[in-house]
Amino acid sequence: MDLATEGWRNAFRIELRVQVLELASHGWPVFPGSYPSADGWVGGENSPDETGPGPLPVHRDWRGLLRADADDVAGWWTAQPYSVLLATGDGIEAIEVDADLGRRAAIALRALATPTPIAATPHGRWYFFTEAGQRLSEELAAADGVRLHAAGSWLPLPPSTFPNGVLHWRVKPQLCGWRLPEPAHVQDALLTGLHRLHGDRVLTATG
Repeated sequence: MDLATEGWRNAFRIELRVQVLELASHGWPVFPGSYPSADGWVGGENSPDETGPGPLPVHRDWRGLLRADADDVAGWWTAQPYSVLLATGDGIEAIEVDADLGRRAAIALRALATPTPIAATPHGRWYFFTEAGQRLSEELAAADGVRLHAAGSWLPLPPSTFPNGVLHWRVKPQLCGWRLPEPAHVQDALLTGLHRLHGDRVLTATG
């Protein structure tokens, strides 16, 4: 490994640790996940056939890590550039959708003046973060590609890396003052986006 590559990895690991500590300091329950390398996903107890399309928890008992203090959290990212995983259900949930719906819902949220943290993966999945406590509406639950990350679930956060890119914020939590919107507001925007998406597809098909 050349010095430039090693220097970049060290810098990225430091940046990871800084961002992880900021998330943890605002009550976002984070823990380490596997990360991509030239030989595949690297990460603790995950076996090669469990890697899937994205990072997995480094420790099978990841729920036990959620009681860690700030020093423990910082220590996890001292030696390895682990992905950043968020445990959902305890005060924070996320609605996962595809990019087409995500873009339309983001436009609807701007029109409603509802600040919402939004993240996007390099393979076209968007996460809308909300307060916890509301199930998906029947229409959203029936829509293709829509998933609620609630109690017992987890998902990756920026700046976790994938083989084809970096997970990034579309709207940073800092821009929302670290306040999470009520789920109903975000679901309303997603429904608006869903109806617009269907309308656009009809116009395309009939055009």
